[in-house]
Amino acid sequence: MRLREVGITHEGEDAATPASVSFEVSRGDVVLLLGPSGSGKSTLSLAMNGLIPHAVPATLSGHVEVAGMDAATHSVAQLSTHVGIVFQDPDAQLVTGTVLDEVAFGPENLCLPVAEVLARAEAALRRVGLWERRAENPDRLSGGGRQRLAIACALAMGSPLLVLDEPTANLDPQGIEDVYAALTELAASGDKGIVLIEHNLDAAASFVNRVVLLDAAGVVIADGAVDEILRGRAAELHALGVWLPTSTLAALRLREAGYRFDPLPISPEELREALERQPAPPALRETAAATEAVASASGTRIEVRGLTLRRKKTEVLTDVALDVRDGEFLAIVGANGAGKTTLIQALAGVLTPPRGTVRIDGLDVARLDDRALSTHVGFVFQNPEHQFIAASVFDEIAHGLRRQHLDEAEIERRTLDLLDRFGLRERAHVHPFLLSGGQKRRLSVGTALVAGARVLALDEPTFGQDRARADELLGLLRDLNREGTTIIVVTHDMQLVAEYADRVAVMHAGRVTATGTPGDVFADAELIARAGLRVPPLARALAPLATHPELRTITRVADLPGGVS
Repeated sequence: MRLREVGITHEGEDAATPASVSFEVSRGDVVLLLGPSGSGKSTLSLAMNGLIPHAVPATLSGHVEVAGMDAATHSVAQLSTHVGIVFQDPDAQLVTGTVLDEVAFGPENLCLPVAEVLARAEAALRRVGLWERRAENPDRLSGGGRQRLAIACALAMGSPLLVLDEPTANLDPQGIEDVYAALTELAASGDKGIVLIEHNLDAAASFVNRVVLLDAAGVVIADGAVDEILRGRAAELHALGVWLPTSTLAALRLREAGYRFDPLPISPEELREALERQPAPPALRETAAATEAVASASGTRIEVRGLTLRRKKTEVLTDVALDVRDGEFLAIVGANGAGKTTLIQALAGVLTPPRGTVRIDGLDVARLDDRALSTHVGFVFQNPEHQFIAASVFDEIAHGLRRQHLDEAEIERRTLDLLDRFGLRERAHVHPFLLSGGQKRRLSVGTALVAGARVLALDEPTFGQDRARADELLGLLRDLNREGTTIIVVTHDMQLVAEYADRVAVMHAGRVTATGTPGDVFADAELIARAGLRVPPLARALAPLATHPELRTITRVADLPGGVS
């Protein structure tokens, strides 16, 4: 594939995003496409197989060439045999009733002989480790399994180029490992080119062999080997707001305190080895991880007792008991299918729990109507678009105030105050769907809080965001928490848990199996393994240190000595 000065302008927009992208991909290349939020990475992926401009309305400038074909003049069907795309959400591209039928669907539409269709399907399923489950419904697979199935579908098309857009965004740690194990085996064959868009560089860094870096406008500013970009230009990437491996970010901060790293580490193992080879800087006094006090954490804000919920005939939650303390920052973690989203939706009343099982501020959630519930708890969906109902940012916030029957002057004053706080006043008259990903997330938090709720529940709040936007949102949540708002998040990001949570609730098979501080939970290796989780990268690097007692107990980058945040 060759891209030459590619720019893409969506309908209703004045500027192209990306603005100018040029690079090539050959067989054997595994290219990581990096750039801050809004630089046009996902948009660019849609041009690689002709979805832009043929299916998605947008103006394409420059040139995209795939196997010698101009993507602008050849159909998506023609290009699909050369480029396979795997999206963030595998459920958006799975359409049949069995795993085998799903993989056979694409080759069948190419009108290939039955024997070749079956041969391709078998080869693809064996490549991703799903051949033994070929008769099952895709819905029975885990998140990682469905993502591997989506990869198999792309492989069965015989495409020599595979484009993956955030393939692990919805996956638990085990699912992430499963996907990258399959991709590593695929890359090792050397007969495919792979373009990867990914924020989780802790998983991706060891898999790719090349990095193409975009700036905020979507212009290529670097194209080189992993070491050259991730190690050699780490500070520049950090300034751009691009995700870095946790170990690299930690090393940048430690370097400011006098530790030496040459080269910068990418993996936890490299960080640990580099630290073991050097003494602590002379000027550094021994420190321990800072422990922030939780305001008003003694009282109980939400009480859950005997909560059991079923979806159709399947029991999703079983006899759950949990207290959420007033003013705490609670993270709910567990593998895909553990019941995390169902639990947080029951806490917020999005799913109505059985009477008497969930109480908030002493009130039975099952007996509260929507308006009363919104004054106690606000809920933010994983995809902000799922909760937008108005045609402008202003009206999205104002809607919740109008339901309180306030006069228009008061509604305007409070809406503008909230938009100021969330950095959205200049976008007040824009349609919510036209906001950037980070802006949508801030707006969704604003709509959840507008009724005065003292509890904010969020499902995967950093889903699909770059480091700068994730830091921005999490900083906002931390500020709200310090002001007394109780924060509850569901997340797969163990480093996020370590950085921000006061307490962790671990779920397994529909039950809360443990609660405790992040340090206590991550120190319990048996608990972590049983729940299908992984120790976060920083703790994995520092806890086993034979030297540097000042660092061993630190789990948060923010608690490391140094000045880089």
